[in-house]
Amino acid sequence: MNFTLSQIPSRSEKPREKGITMVMDKGLSIRETEDMISSASGFIDIVKLGWATSYVTSNLNEKLAVYKNAGIPVYFGGTLFEAFVVRNQFDDFRKLLDKYDLKYAEVSDGSLEMAQDVKCEYIRKLATQVTVLSEVGSKDENKIIPPYKWIQLIQSELEAGAWKVIGEARESGNVGLFRASGEVRQGLVEEILTQIPFEKMLWEAPQKSQQVWFVKLLGSNVNLGNIAPSELIPLETIRLGLRGDTFNHFLNAKTKKEWKIDSK
Repeated sequence: MNFTLSQIPSRSEKPREKGITMVMDKGLSIRETEDMISSASGFIDIVKLGWATSYVTSNLNEKLAVYKNAGIPVYFGGTLFEAFVVRNQFDDFRKLLDKYDLKYAEVSDGSLEMAQDVKCEYIRKLATQVTVLSEVGSKDENKIIPPYKWIQLIQSELEAGAWKVIGEARESGNVGLFRASGEVRQGLVEEILTQIPFEKMLWEAPQKSQQVWFVKLLGSNVNLGNIAPSELIPLETIRLGLRGDTFNHFLNAKTKKEWKIDSK
């Protein structure tokens, strides 16, 4: 950091197992990618090329090289995986990962109705090739999955070999973990955490209010995803208690008493 402040929460260091920030790249140009890395590379743990944007991205090889040279892993969004699977081209998807020398892949079923044992078999197969992130939750805002089912799905996917399980929210943050208004389904998250270690979950939280909620619940080293490039540095200040929303959260009891700050 540029200067010293006391009462700042400890952040894990890269390569991280917790405190991960996953960036959603929805089609950055090479110049925009370079600019993002120059200003915030220390806060970027992994980048997702959203849904199937990699299919239409110009200069994909050059763009991937920029990330690779910066030591930042990249993976293709789960919708692209589903696009291959629905066309019976899973083997082609595996070849694609090798072609682009990708070390991570996402397995999801947000746009498809896929039996859980089938999904877990895809995870098992890909886990022999790359590090797998799986995603739980539907992109259909009318499909509500009960908490016990979320827990069952997450546990089975971790057992199948997923490194992290992503809680679905879409890039808009209004499905899956969240209500249409963007409000967190608090009971769902808290019930998941009774059974699943917090470091195994990567919560999609594109909206500031969602990021604040998770940091207050789980601390500065919560795993958060679908973060817009422009929100990387703002998110880090939220994690460190240096933005109004979390300003009081990490202060010690003595400071709160001195300044008559409500400790709730």
